[in-house]
Amino acid sequence: MLDSRHIRAVTLDLDDTLWPVWPAIARAEAVLLEWLATHAPRTAAMLGTTEAVRAIRLQVERERPDLRHDLSGLRRESIRQALGQAGEDTALAEPAFDLFFAHRQKVDLYDDALPALEFLSARWPVIAVSNGNANVHTIGLGRYFQASLNVGSTGFAKPDVRMFHAAAQAAGVAPEQVLHVGDDAHLDAVGALGAGMHAVWLNRKGVDWPAQGPAPHATVDSLHSLCRLLEQGS
Repeated sequence: MLDSRHIRAVTLDLDDTLWPVWPAIARAEAVLLEWLATHAPRTAAMLGTTEAVRAIRLQVERERPDLRHDLSGLRRESIRQALGQAGEDTALAEPAFDLFFAHRQKVDLYDDALPALEFLSARWPVIAVSNGNANVHTIGLGRYFQASLNVGSTGFAKPDVRMFHAAAQAAGVAPEQVLHVGDDAHLDAVGALGAGMHAVWLNRKGVDWPAQGPAPHATVDSLHSLCRLLEQGS
C-alpha cells in the first residue's frame, strides 16, 4: 500500500503519462515530409508516407544498437540515411531534425495533467524521468519540475536503476523517499520498485498488470485518481 507520509519527492514519466505521444510524433513526421518535399524532393518521394519515415527509423534502431535509447540520435540518423539513399545532401539532416524536434514538442496534454502538476509540485519537488526526448521547458511545463532527466542527460534509460537513483539525487532525497509515477508497467513501475522507490502505475486503459515480479504500491486510472490517493494518505 502507498503511504504518502514517507514521500519526499515525486518522479514523473512524460510521454503517455502527461500527454499521448504518438499524435505529436505523427504530426511532426508529417511536417518533416512537407519540409523534405521542398528541400530534398527525392528523399520525400522515396519515403512517401509517415509510415515509411517510421520504418527507416526502426531500421536504424536495429542497425545502431548504440543509439537504441537516444531517440534524438536515432531520428537524426534516420533522416541522414534517407537523404543518403536518395542521393541528396546529408547535411540537410540537421535542419530537418531541428524542425521535427520543434514540432515533436507540440503535445496535447491529458485533461488531468495540469491539475496534477499543480497538486504535486505544491507538495514535493517533482523530477521528470523520461526515455523520450520531450523538453518540459519548450512544452511550457518547466515551472513544475525541479529537474528533468533523460538518456541524453544521464546516459541511462529506464528501467536501469541508475536513472531512478539519479532522479532521487536531483531531488536531494534517498530513493526510498521517492514516489515514481508512469504509464509503462515495466519501465516505470518495475524499474522504480527495483530502485527501491514507491511506485504508482498509471493504467489509463484498464488493462491487467502485465509484468512479472512485484506489483506497484498502487494502480490508478488517471492523474486525478493519483492526487486523491495521495491526499487521502497524507
